[in-house]
Amino acid sequence: MTNPADYYPARGRVILHVDMNAFYCSVHEAEEPAKYRNQPTAVAGSVELRKGVIVTSSYTARKMGITTGMTVTQGLKRCPGLIIIQPDFHLYRKYSRAFMDIAYEYTPTLQAVSIDECYLDITGSKQFGTPPQIASQIQQRIHDELGLPCSIGIAPNKLLAKMASDMKKPNGITVLRIRDVPGLLWDKPCQDLFGIGRKTAEKLKKMKIYTIGHLAAADERKLIERFGVAGSWMKRAANGLDDSPVSDEREKNKSIGHTTTLPADISKMEDVQRVMLNLADQVARRLRRQELMAQTVQITIRTPDMKTITRSQSLDTVTEQAEDIYREACELYRRHWREDKPVRLLGITLQNLVSKEDSALQLDLFDYEQQPKKESLTRTMDMLRDRFGEHAVLTAGMLTDDPSALIRNHRRRGTSLQTDFLHEDRDKNEQEPD
Repeated sequence: MTNPADYYPARGRVILHVDMNAFYCSVHEAEEPAKYRNQPTAVAGSVELRKGVIVTSSYTARKMGITTGMTVTQGLKRCPGLIIIQPDFHLYRKYSRAFMDIAYEYTPTLQAVSIDECYLDITGSKQFGTPPQIASQIQQRIHDELGLPCSIGIAPNKLLAKMASDMKKPNGITVLRIRDVPGLLWDKPCQDLFGIGRKTAEKLKKMKIYTIGHLAAADERKLIERFGVAGSWMKRAANGLDDSPVSDEREKNKSIGHTTTLPADISKMEDVQRVMLNLADQVARRLRRQELMAQTVQITIRTPDMKTITRSQSLDTVTEQAEDIYREACELYRRHWREDKPVRLLGITLQNLVSKEDSALQLDLFDYEQQPKKESLTRTMDMLRDRFGEHAVLTAGMLTDDPSALIRNHRRRGTSLQTDFLHEDRDKNEQEPD
């Protein structure tokens, strides 16, 4: 009889990486199987308003040459029967919560790294079976209960678990041990190692380091001279070593942000202000839901040729108010961007977050007198919007048909893949009475 304890190391960890396969398309297929099952489908943003870019495609579509990053026009040319689906982020969040709830039943140590993937530390989960048995149970339940495919990697650390989950798609389960690394990974190019991008791989080639095996055997001092502390990490990673912990996803976010790809390029400051107003409103709402305050505001700007810049500024005092965030975001934009230069995407990220309970507000006399009234009004507005929807209470600047108003539409409001909605849902469940 198999003793599950025999399959766990006396020292060390067992990590799973759960990676949902073609997540957005799979969600639509699960919702409407008669319409989408075994069909070439693709999810693309702003299909009606600009030459949309394909975000993901079904495996049927991939067999026909459809890839992420193609324009809709290119995709339809290659596959005339391709079904283009409008994104529904509200639906994706619903399924994301559902599959992570299943995974969470097997360990309290779960780290959500995006809307469609998470790490699990199952070192203490022997009661549920061997690691392959637990992976199989999770995969089967996600399929049976949600109708979604996923791949799972099993390894002694997060790096190898991530690499393993990519090896068999869709619906694969792969075990990758440190002793397997030379035979399975060392002959692959450096760019195949998770965490190494194209630019870093090009720099490594100039050092005559072409494969993961070459990187594993490289002189660490030379790597550090060229890449700093990242050089040491790369050598360890190439040897399959990674000590990073699985951080419990219930911990508070280090940042809260939201970006939106615009349906048409904009350059006028009045247009930018409308977008920033809606972005500030949404990130402030998410900040307050977690009872956090922010010290730093960062903006993200992406140009039509896909170049991205970020600029940030710390405030004199922490805040949870959209008006403070909006004012600072607009000021950053004016300071770092010319009005005649077009932008394709805008975003606001709040950083240096502290709990509201622990924050010590250094308010001037006016703020001190007005703060209770302001907080009371904000709480009332939040309560009304929680109950009746994001459009229930709007400031005058939001009363517009401008496309930036779509940010308030929970089905279409943008491209944020942050996972703070998981915290909100978990907190809500923990507070509800039985």
